[in-house]
Amino acid sequence: MANKLEITLTKSVIGAKPAQRKTVEALGLRKLNQTVEHQDNVAIRGMISKVSHLVTVKEQ
Repeated sequence: MANKLEITLTKSVIGAKPAQRKTVEALGLRKLNQTVEHQDNVAIRGMISKVSHLVTVKEQ
């Protein structure tokens, strides 16, 4: 596993379910094409899997 993950919001949350919007917000993503960096752990991986159609992930 990589040590850090770069997560980018690539699709809009307009029309997404409320739980998915909250997950994107909890990841720290506010605007389209914004990128955040998180430690690679099970909790973050679970959040990513819930919104995998909205984000792209790059391992570092």
